[in-house]
Amino acid sequence: MARWTETWLTGTGADGSSEAPPRWPGEKFGLPETGPGSAAGGFRRFAAFVLDLVAASLITALFLPPDFGNVEVMRTFNSAAILVWVVLTVPSAAFFGFTPGMGLLGIRVGRLDGANSVGLWRAVVRCALTILIIPAAVRNIDSRGWHDRATGTVVVRMR
Repeated sequence: MARWTETWLTGTGADGSSEAPPRWPGEKFGLPETGPGSAAGGFRRFAAFVLDLVAASLITALFLPPDFGNVEVMRTFNSAAILVWVVLTVPSAAFFGFTPGMGLLGIRVGRLDGANSVGLWRAVVRCALTILIIPAAVRNIDSRGWHDRATGTVVVRMR
């Protein structure tokens, strides 16, 4: 029986066996330690997320000007910006493997089963869990968040 903590706590498993921790993030998936194809670090992932949010806000501002003094207008603006972020990131991640922010920072989403594209349902689930922040922020030793583990994906470096 597997431990309920999965891979985010180290130590002896429920069956009494102990597995050596990986020497680098992604080693158990066959990813290289550094360079293209290696697991992307937290800074690049977070910076790509911020770039995507900024892009979504700028696109939203073209159609719905923000009014920082009006709370109702800003609520509407923020809701629209999140919707634009979803429209910006889901199709690009599903069909190309990266969002605009990821592309700028040289990282992409890959499937662990080796398939070419992430696919629509995985992109939707990753996006929905990213909106909740915590599933994307809590990462394991392989630098995979809960959203990556739920969808069988990993974020890797392209360059």
